[in-house]
Amino acid sequence: MTYLLDSSVIIDALNEKGRRGFLAKLSEREILLGCCAVSVTELYMGIRPTEEAATQQFLRGLEFFPITWAVAKMAGDLFRQWRQKGQTLGLADVTIAGVALTHGLPLVTDNVKHFPMADLEIVPLPDAV
Repeated sequence: MTYLLDSSVIIDALNEKGRRGFLAKLSEREILLGCCAVSVTELYMGIRPTEEAATQQFLRGLEFFPITWAVAKMAGDLFRQWRQKGQTLGLADVTIAGVALTHGLPLVTDNVKHFPMADLEIVPLPDAV
């Protein structure tokens, strides 16, 4: 099984904010960890030159899920559906949700309110240390 990591979880792991141990425990349970193009983009948007090597090494160790036509359509559908319900979600979040839903992946996030989709499985995170 593979879990998709939200950008915030990857950032916390890279910044040693108590997520590496949790991610290591998932790996010990033979759960693969993945990321998508949106998370790679978000990480590189805020990267410092001194962080680039460690960030790349971490990201290259994850299974990568590209933004396909199916994912893009799903993201657009999610955005429209939730906007019609009165809740505007961010492009990055609906795209990450689209990747998870399209591939049947549970999403590891601490931003649960950004992912209100009932059919999206959220993996609960322990409090960051």
